[in-house]
Amino acid sequence: MLHSMSTTVEASSERSAAEVNEEIRALWLRSGGTLSVEQRAEYQRLVMEWASAAPEAAKAA
Repeated sequence: MLHSMSTTVEASSERSAAEVNEEIRALWLRSGGTLSVEQRAEYQRLVMEWASAAPEAAKAA
């Protein structure tokens, strides 16, 4: 399920790392591999959200 662009980081309990990863992949597909300034900001937000949602084992690796 894809979510619309947001300017706030959602709590990690709201979406799993897999869901956030899906949105990151969709962003890259929509961009054709080159992110605009706005898309870069969205990518950074998503990566931060993904990191907070990732399981502890993945964070330690």
